[in-house]
Amino acid sequence: MFDTLSDRLSAAFKNLRGKGKLTDADIDATAREIRIALLEADVALPVVKDFIAAVKERASGADVRGGLNPAQQVIKIVNEELVTILGGATRELRMAKRPPTVIMLAGLQGAGKTTLAGKLAKWLKETKHQTPMLVAADLQRPNAVTQLQVVGERAGVPVYAPEPGNGVGDPVQVARLAMDEAKSKQYSVVIVDTAGRLGVDEELMKQAADIRDAVTPDEILFVVDAMIGQDAVTTAQAFLDGVGFDGVVLSKLDGDARGGAALSIAQVTGRQVMFASNGEKLEDFDVFHPDRMASRILGMGDVMSLIEQAEKSFDAEEAAKTAAKLQKRGGKDFTLDDFLAQMQSVRKMGPLTKIFGMLPGASQFKDQLENFDEREIDRIEAVIHSMTPAERNDPNIINGSRRARIAKGSGTEVATVSGLVERFFEARKMMSAMASGKGLPGMPGMPGMPGTGGKKAKQQAKKTKAKRGSGNPAKRANQVEPAAPQPGQLPAAFGGGAGADGFELPDELKNMLGGK
Repeated sequence: MFDTLSDRLSAAFKNLRGKGKLTDADIDATAREIRIALLEADVALPVVKDFIAAVKERASGADVRGGLNPAQQVIKIVNEELVTILGGATRELRMAKRPPTVIMLAGLQGAGKTTLAGKLAKWLKETKHQTPMLVAADLQRPNAVTQLQVVGERAGVPVYAPEPGNGVGDPVQVARLAMDEAKSKQYSVVIVDTAGRLGVDEELMKQAADIRDAVTPDEILFVVDAMIGQDAVTTAQAFLDGVGFDGVVLSKLDGDARGGAALSIAQVTGRQVMFASNGEKLEDFDVFHPDRMASRILGMGDVMSLIEQAEKSFDAEEAAKTAAKLQKRGGKDFTLDDFLAQMQSVRKMGPLTKIFGMLPGASQFKDQLENFDEREIDRIEAVIHSMTPAERNDPNIINGSRRARIAKGSGTEVATVSGLVERFFEARKMMSAMASGKGLPGMPGMPGMPGTGGKKAKQQAKKTKAKRGSGNPAKRANQVEPAAPQPGQLPAAFGGGAGADGFELPDELKNMLGGK
């Protein structure tokens, strides 16, 4: 959703690279580019004005430090101001001192309230260890009650639906009876799904206000479609005046709209975005962290969310065993079975394009990410499953005839099998080096990685270069060695040196993404 905004902001910052000092003209030019980028992203005009004023004031004031270059100074300021307009600190759900905690969902029809009710219930059940109950108080929309029952069944939570809906029943009475049901069966959280309309009207507001008065919710969450742009702010203000709400949930954050709603609602309404829904599955639901979202918008990745997802998907004991295998005997104990298990664990985290998108610098290879075929992983699994246990344990024994048999068994080409085996050895070498604290192979002296600095690393690098040089003078003349990074600067392969334009993926990721 924020791709266009990220690209425009990156272009604005690029003009500052190489400048030794930040002048007033530089600040004005950059502020103008940022203003255009925000307006094109559908951010509300009052928010843009306040944002630009704050950035210009800080950039020309005491916040500029001599230790950073001009581009870094502006990025730091823009990042902090983005966090501010997105709501500042992450806000948690308020839980009632005496259960049940009542959460009421409000919003227009089509915003995704019913699906979100199931996502929220599943999240509360698995993450907060609560016992939620869904309440079908949307009795207007055709089959809304049936949809909530299906969603509840998928989420593994009960649904209270005494009325069939489709225009039959009193939603206020249903909400009132639901409270008695929750108390008698000791549910800790009640999530009330209310009716929406195609537009804001008096009837919708009155019904929502009556349900609010009947259940006295601890939290009223306004669910808004992140793809409707400027109208999201207008609708949010109307609900705030008519019913009131405590927090905002952005649905359809995986869409291709310009994302201005996310950057505007918190600032305009004074109510924070608390959750974000970014897909069709019930698992596609996250707590909204303003600092992480700002980092994503600026193309700096979201490593914390990546770590949290990894912790959910990976078994700590199995991960420790795998790490031990990679540290011993140069990683030779790490087999294709282990490789397959690791790959399957990564898949549990979600689509690989989403995972890679959280890495810093991911915006530099987003075209590769968009063109990546997830079925490639299925093909890899098929190839590995077509091998014998002995072949998976020691891929060195896979000769020509074995590759032909494996290719036939997996429905692939011999070249595919050969490529997988070759990539496995490369990946094992890289993971073994990282697990042993030696950094990435071929990256001597990279700052921040243990065991890679000092004279020893430089001497090792010289030996490696001498060893790898071609014996043919003509070929050797065509081999260009990469420029060494300056002290305190990342190598070009990690976004340093020539800047973000020189960003290079490790070969293993390039191969996986289909790069040449």
